[in-house]
Amino acid sequence: MKAVFLFMLLIYGSTGAKHSLKYFFTASSGLPGFPEVLAVALVDDQPLGHCDTGTKRLEIEPVWMKRYFEQNPSQLEWYNQQCFEFQPNFFKARIYDLKQRFNQSGDVHILQRATGCEWDDMTGKLTGFHQYGYDGDDFISLATDTFTWVAPKDQAVSTKLRWDTDTARIKYNSNFLTELCPAWLKVYVNSGKNTLMRTDRPSVFLLQKSSSSPVSCFATGFYPNKAVLFWRKDGDDLHDNVEEGEILPNPDGTFQKSSDLDLSSVRPEDWGKYECVFQLDGLKDDIITKLDQSVIRSNSDDVDALTVSIIIALVLLAVVLSAIAGFIFIKWRKAKITRSRKTTLSTLSGSDTSELSAALNPALQIQ
Repeated sequence: MKAVFLFMLLIYGSTGAKHSLKYFFTASSGLPGFPEVLAVALVDDQPLGHCDTGTKRLEIEPVWMKRYFEQNPSQLEWYNQQCFEFQPNFFKARIYDLKQRFNQSGDVHILQRATGCEWDDMTGKLTGFHQYGYDGDDFISLATDTFTWVAPKDQAVSTKLRWDTDTARIKYNSNFLTELCPAWLKVYVNSGKNTLMRTDRPSVFLLQKSSSSPVSCFATGFYPNKAVLFWRKDGDDLHDNVEEGEILPNPDGTFQKSSDLDLSSVRPEDWGKYECVFQLDGLKDDIITKLDQSVIRSNSDDVDALTVSIIIALVLLAVVLSAIAGFIFIKWRKAKITRSRKTTLSTLSGSDTSELSAALNPALQIQ
């Protein structure tokens, strides 16, 4: 269990660090009250900003990113164009096309795209990803080692055949995934390093709803999200009677995680043999919490207050990151990039809006 770390998270010290820049787009049809197109950008799984066609506003999240855009208005203009000009037109047209292709009528339909890059600053390895999902299933994805398309659906085969021979699209994908995206990622990480490369120690609690309920070891407020939380007995990791939760984001940019231990087969005299262990990159020592009845918070007022705070945090998170929720279904595929190209910061700061738009917006059509 100790070896199970979330992928694409910061690694500190002499081990170097892995970083990511991700863009998520969700387009919907027949979903009342939901914007036609939502977009979210994240660096190292921290939100940079989001926009939607409903509010027609681009919201930039961290202060350091706002400062960066003040100094680089051409990039901010590129994001505005993507949010409110190019992508809405593209996605709305593509949903209509796919509904015809799948012989669908009205109802609710969702088209999604995940694209971005990952960079290991110690090895220099770059990995790009670019894929589409439709109505909860993979539709088509780019194999970034060959820049050819993989079509898991029969309805996507015609798209694959067209895109595999579309030289403008191939050039665009190669340029964005191997040059612009990694270069922007490096600049963003440098701009926000005080925030992105910090270490926050969590608070750890033992919670239990009732005497017959599992005991939950709950850690919250930690950063980065390269962390593990597990139970062990007599020094050995436990796998049976343990239900491990996922690492979830808090609205303040930190993370939370829980692990539940079923006590139905644990004898009272053996409680002292059990302990919850939390490990976080950047912390030298493990945080160990012994299974002790006296430290367990049950359904008392203080637990209710903690529960309410967690609920509020999750509600706020849902508001801020609503676009991300639609991408839970996407299965990330990692592919090796056989070549990387050198880019300089002058390429970014020196490009004006028209050059960026021309480089990043060829005719993008699912046909």
